[in-house]
Amino acid sequence: MTQNGFPKEDIDAYREKILKELGRKLPIGVQSFEKLRSSEFVYVDKTAYIYLVARAGVQFFLSRPRRFGKSLFLSTLRAYWEGKKELFKGLAIEKLEEGNSDAWQKYPVLYFDFNGKDYTKQGALERKLIFILEDWEEKYDCVPKREMGLEERFENVLKKACIKTGNPCVILVDEYDKPLLETVDNKELQEHNKAVFKGFFGVLKSYDEYIRSVFITGVTKFHKVSIFSDLNQLNDISLDRKFAGVCGITEEELKENFKPEIRAMSEHNNITEEECLKRLKKQYDGYHFNKEGEDVYNPFSLINAFFGKDFGSYWFSSGTPTFLAKHLKDIQFDPQSLTNKTIKIDSGTLMDYVSDNPDPIPLLYQTGYLTIVDYDSESREYVLAFPNEEVKYGMLRSLLPEYVYNCGSGSGVDIYTLRRFIQNGELEGIRKVLTALFARITYTSANATFEHYFQTVIYLVFTLLGQHTSCEVHTFTGRIDCKTETDKYVYLFEFKLDDSAENALKQIEEKGYTLPFAADSRKLYKVGVAFDSETRMLADWKVVE
Repeated sequence: MTQNGFPKEDIDAYREKILKELGRKLPIGVQSFEKLRSSEFVYVDKTAYIYLVARAGVQFFLSRPRRFGKSLFLSTLRAYWEGKKELFKGLAIEKLEEGNSDAWQKYPVLYFDFNGKDYTKQGALERKLIFILEDWEEKYDCVPKREMGLEERFENVLKKACIKTGNPCVILVDEYDKPLLETVDNKELQEHNKAVFKGFFGVLKSYDEYIRSVFITGVTKFHKVSIFSDLNQLNDISLDRKFAGVCGITEEELKENFKPEIRAMSEHNNITEEECLKRLKKQYDGYHFNKEGEDVYNPFSLINAFFGKDFGSYWFSSGTPTFLAKHLKDIQFDPQSLTNKTIKIDSGTLMDYVSDNPDPIPLLYQTGYLTIVDYDSESREYVLAFPNEEVKYGMLRSLLPEYVYNCGSGSGVDIYTLRRFIQNGELEGIRKVLTALFARITYTSANATFEHYFQTVIYLVFTLLGQHTSCEVHTFTGRIDCKTETDKYVYLFEFKLDDSAENALKQIEEKGYTLPFAADSRKLYKVGVAFDSETRMLADWKVVE
């Protein structure tokens, strides 16, 4: 018996192999709660937060980084307000709503989804709003008069939907800031879009009697945008402890919901489940959205890692922040502050995005490249740093080309080539890579010093190298000390600017850098490296074993 030319038993075996390899259905890219539940995708139950939103009876705004589950949460809210009780069977909210007489009522839901549209052209935002309004006008039998503007048509829909259904409306706005973020480089169009929002969403303030609930999501909270200033009751829960885990996956949720995936991933990588969990935590965990909040994993990266059974870079690779990297270089930002936990910021500045503010820290936090790692109770400031290794190394990799041109993989001056020489103890190769790297430093602007570029490149190169070897970089004014270890070798580098390699080696001895390795069986190299700021070249190199 054959099927399509193959023995039936071979097809059955192949089918079984594929299904085993695929495992359970993971919701990669699935943002519809209804599709997720009806198609039996794995779902981490967040419906207790839905209950909290429904019972609070106020209007909400939530800021979270891209691909963190904002759209799925809003879709879950939509299904709840539309009374689709069957989709919530077995979930937390089913039990929470037991005994509530007003549970599972059907409300008219007016859902704004600003994803999937190019807003860089004049009139794009208005066309999007018209498209949404036309759908509602047909549904609720309200034909607009010719002289009506967008605001009047929105007012009309609110009234008619409320009258027709007998219930007030629920307003859900997904990624409200996309028409503003996409026009950052076009101030005139951005201000125009802000004005459109002011008129349109200003309706919500005056028509409160027709509204049951409002929930707005976005990546950033634009400073002085009327959607916030006009809606006095809009409650920003972005830093609220009660909602710290509303998006993303907590440690408890990971262990409870993904046991088969953890097992399969550990088997595929020939490691224990405990080691698998440690690597997942190191790579994708570490987000905090409250000073007392628990760790949250990046859901997009975590689910993609389970699907591919690989500890890769998924979230960062899906949207490299080239404009942020360029801005950090232009303002001479010290990238070491991103890792040494010296960045402090108050909550008001942290959440507001001011497009003409040169300080990149609020945007780096809101977009997910930094997170809360501590809180200074005396100054009432948050301490920020990279959340995990995926973001840390991804961000530093994106910064390096801004300082050193043509240093990508295969260029001969890339991190992987340097790593290979260090692993093999090839000192001449190391010298050639460092010589070529510093010869390619981008020319500084009039107000930027070569010393800043020099120190930044050393820091970036050796920190990135630390992803593959044990590497510590300590920077001080005028000198950089770097220790790099492999299985066979220990390197103690001392870098000098406009000085001699001999003085660099002398400093290694005077500071006692070699003492911790006195009984170490590995081969130790003391490397003195001197650079000339005028020629921008490696000028002197000495090695002592």
